[in-house]
Amino acid sequence: MQATTQLIHSIPVDPLTGAISVPIYQTSTFVQEAPGVNKGYDYARTNNPTRATLETLIAQLENGQVGIAFSSGLAAIDAIAKLLRPGDEIVAVDDIYGGAYRLFTQVYQQFGITINFVDTTDAEKVFNAITPKTKLIWLETPTNPTLKISDIEAIAQIAKANGCLLCVDNTFASPALQQPLSLGADIVVHSATKYLGGHSDLIAGLVVTKEKELGDKIKFYQNACGAILAPFDSWLVIRGIETLHLRIQQHCRSAQEVAEFLQQHPAVDKVYYPGLKDHPNHAIAKKQSRGFGGIVSFSLKQDSAEAAKAFVTGTRLFKLAESLGGIKSLVSHPATMTHKTIPAEKRRAAGVTDSLIRLSIGLEDATDLLQDLHQALEKANAFVEVDVNKAVTC
Repeated sequence: MQATTQLIHSIPVDPLTGAISVPIYQTSTFVQEAPGVNKGYDYARTNNPTRATLETLIAQLENGQVGIAFSSGLAAIDAIAKLLRPGDEIVAVDDIYGGAYRLFTQVYQQFGITINFVDTTDAEKVFNAITPKTKLIWLETPTNPTLKISDIEAIAQIAKANGCLLCVDNTFASPALQQPLSLGADIVVHSATKYLGGHSDLIAGLVVTKEKELGDKIKFYQNACGAILAPFDSWLVIRGIETLHLRIQQHCRSAQEVAEFLQQHPAVDKVYYPGLKDHPNHAIAKKQSRGFGGIVSFSLKQDSAEAAKAFVTGTRLFKLAESLGGIKSLVSHPATMTHKTIPAEKRRAAGVTDSLIRLSIGLEDATDLLQDLHQALEKANAFVEVDVNKAVTC
């Protein structure tokens, strides 16, 4: 059975009413026949039928044993970090999402957790960074926002040989393109706010584990700490997942066209997209993923925040906003938005330059998107030229 067919028929018909859509169980508690005797549910923080359906669904999509749904992607990351103890170390991808960087360095570091940031595109560097205290390797692949690709299978072997857990943030690829657990990872995390939800109308996080015992530990933190996903938001994620494969196909097709257009534009310096054959990790991306995703990043030859801001405020179809993965195309300036909390020197060292721009390619016609990019680049060029002329005149 093909993945799309399997996905659609993994979403159950309601056995009570025959409803084709998963019901929203908007309740805080459940009536019990006797103390401790119930129909599998007692209190909605601990479990809820709508959330349970989503958790089962994402576990199936990722080929895992246990799915756990949280109120945000960061809440999901936080629950995984709670597996660690004072003195433990994390080896983390250097081009890390700004929210994860903030959580690790400003919250967990004060509790005695050490974070070592490494260029994980080189598996040997990961191996060399591991110490006897390393308990967790943290990957994003592709990364946010420079779209670096790490070899999940190779790093999984390193993790296993050193007794470390490997967690892969699979937000950018989604299970429609990549299944890290099948490549040897122990944990997958998603910001379901992005491609899984797909419509920019919810905040959610998901965790999937390969083994039940590990999943039960994270499930304990979900209940004990309470950062659960609400029934209605759980239903919205299920609804988004129903069209995931179709949406991802279009995101990928249009992103490839956008990347190739930007690559030949005279105002553009570098284009970051794993689908380009000159991307340094193109072969690995092709090996471990069924597509290259809907995110394209690029830097300008005029490498300044001012030039980037002129571009991101000059688009018409690309809306200037945080987040990604929705049906409408979005544009952002990581240096002043998603990665603002990362010190400038660390940010630039990881490739997030002052002029770096991230595009989330939506479902609009690709021709219209290319026209919008063209006119915005012309505006940015004109702004830079005027600014330079003013400086010379002065």
